[in-house]
Parts: sequence; structure tokens; C-alpha cells
Amino acid sequence: MTGGAAPATSGQLLALVRSGRARTRGELQAATGLSRSTLGQRLEPLLRAGWLRESGVASSTGGRPPTRLVFAEDHAVVLAADLDTTHARAAVLDLGGRPLAEHTGPLHIADGPQRVLDELSVWFTGLLHSAGRSPDEVCGIGVAVPGPVDFGTGRVVEPPIMPGWDGYPIREHLRRSFDVPVLVDNDANVMALGEQSAAHPDCRAFVLVKASTGIGAGVVVDGAVYRGVDGGAGDIGHIRLPDSQARCMCGMHGCLAAVAGGGALARRLTALGVPAESGARVREHLLAGRPEAVRLAREAGRRVGEVLTTVVCTLNPGILMIAGDLAETHFVTGVRETLYRRALPRATRHLQVVTGTLGDRAGIRGAAVLVVEHLYSPAEADARLAALA
Repeated sequence: MTGGAAPATSGQLLALVRSGRARTRGELQAATGLSRSTLGQRLEPLLRAGWLRESGVASSTGGRPPTRLVFAEDHAVVLAADLDTTHARAAVLDLGGRPLAEHTGPLHIADGPQRVLDELSVWFTGLLHSAGRSPDEVCGIGVAVPGPVDFGTGRVVEPPIMPGWDGYPIREHLRRSFDVPVLVDNDANVMALGEQSAAHPDCRAFVLVKASTGIGAGVVVDGAVYRGVDGGAGDIGHIRLPDSQARCMCGMHGCLAAVAGGGALARRLTALGVPAESGARVREHLLAGRPEAVRLAREAGRRVGEVLTTVVCTLNPGILMIAGDLAETHFVTGVRETLYRRALPRATRHLQVVTGTLGDRAGIRGAAVLVVEHLYSPAEADARLAALA
């Protein structure tokens, strides 16, 4: 931050500490070129707010060991929710993404936003009590929803499986109960952020495919979610397959989700005499080794692999992660069969096709990461510190 650049702000110092690039005052001086007195002035509001604390000492090359600076992950909490079609998971987490209290239960997205969000607020209140934290300690709320989102407004846009939610002010609704920033994003985006930050933080181009009732993808590039112009990036479930006329919930025919999603497999299994109401039930049949489910899952994986061939050749990711109800051996095997056969060798040379590591918790971790990365980004941190002052 030297060489004519503007002097580092408090928010930028915080970012250096959080990233691990600087852990002591001396390292911060070396990274920023700030004088000792100016550095102290920039650090003072961070220490006063409780965002940074001094903890222990770092290794020394001689003389008195320097005091380490650490991000205080317990100075506030985040409320996070991952809404699915028929159930939801909610949690209170610290700023490092560790759950302090958690609840999973039935919550039907088709009941509409007012009923669902009112119930979610009740869950949040109970979870704070269970965690022994007060509403005043909440710094933000993150919500994952199973539909396309305009991230700038926090509103769902023409969701195929969320009747009554189109354009609904989710942020404003939740702020009636908790007057804090609320961030809303598509569930695949949130899961991708959660998984990438937890297991693959060094992967510069990361793609997660959520294969459950529907199919969607989240893309993380250089640590940030790539959403496209208006939140439509990753909507691979509605790419049309030319050889199919299967009707999709969006009203079109031949969409990937209508051919290879968990809902489509459930209907096909039921027609074969194996009752299945959802992608979750398909997963149960797969784990039980039902041959009809195994065959259909592998076939669905191949169809998804056809679309992912283009995705991989376009984005050149290092990690392609399959998550959701269908993230099971036979489905993933089908994906690999098509992908490695059709994609350019250069695109797959350094590609790892893996399954999720966080399971059902990927969404709540990602929602928490979404909030923390926003609130403690340099510009936002500086604005919040100014407001506190």
C-alpha cells in the first residue's frame, strides 16, 4: 500500500489481519508503510470496537517478542438460514463460522414469504436464547433461498418453486425483528461459498453443483461469488437439452432439471413402482442400493455431465463439487463418465471432481460467510467504525 497509494485505513488493516498476511504491528507497518504513530491511530478504533484483540506473542528474531493481533471472532454473532422447499435449517454462528445453536425443521416455502419469515424470526429468537447471546450481539443475517435472487435488492426474481415470493422484500421483513443488515442469495451460491471457504480456500475458480429437487450451480472466483449481471449466473438447471421434451416447473420443455433433477427422478421411480416423493427420498433408495434408483441416478449424472462439459471448458475450475441429495457415488460416476470423455483435456488436466464436505450445513456456513465478508470488508468496516464513532 506504498508507492503513492492512499494510506491504509482501519478497514484495510483489519483485512490484512483477517487474511493472515500481517499478524503484528511490525508486519502491518511493513505491509502498509505507515508510521508507528499513524498505525496506532488506525488500530485504535478496531481495538476499541472489540473487532481486534491482542493475544499472545509471535515468534521473534531477537529482542522482545511482538504481540499478536487477532480478529475477535466472538465479539458478535450471525444469524443464518438455509430455506429449502419443505424444510429449513437455521443457526446462530460466531464470526468464524462455528455454530453456537442450530435448528432444523419443516418449513414449506410454498406457504409464502410472510408465514415462512415470521416462523424463521421465531426460530432465530429461540436460537439466540439457546446460545446464551442477546439480540444486541447480532451483527447481520444471511439467508439462502431455492430460487434466483437479485443480490443488490435481496429480492427473489420469478422463482419457479417459490409461489408468492417474486419481488417480496425479504430484507425489510426480517429487519422488523432484527434491525441489522440482511443478505439474501441463491442457495447454490451460498453453499458454494460455504464449501469453498471451509475446504478449498486456495482454489481460485470453484464450482459447486447442487443436485437436489432441482439443479443449480454456484461459482466462486478469487474468494467471491460470481453472480453475473443480475444474479442469473449458475442457473444450469434451465439449460435446455435438445433431445428432451420433459416439461419443467418454469414452463419450458427440455430443461436439465426436468430431465435429471431429483424431482424428475422421483417421478420416474414412482412410475416404476418405487414410491419417491422428492430428491431426498431418491437418495434413500440410492443408499439402500435399489437397482432402479442406481440406474436412473447414473443416467441423470451423465446428462448433467453434458452440461458441465461446457461449464468446465468455459470456467476452467480447479474444483467441481457435487452437493445436495444426489451427491452420491452413482450420480457422480455418471457425471465423471461424460465430463472426462467430452471436455478438452486441457480443461480437466487440473480438475478435481469431488463431493461436498459440509453436508446439510453448507448453506448456513455459507450464509454466515456471506455476512461476515460483507460487514468486515475494508469499505464497509470503515463505514461502520465511522458510525460507531
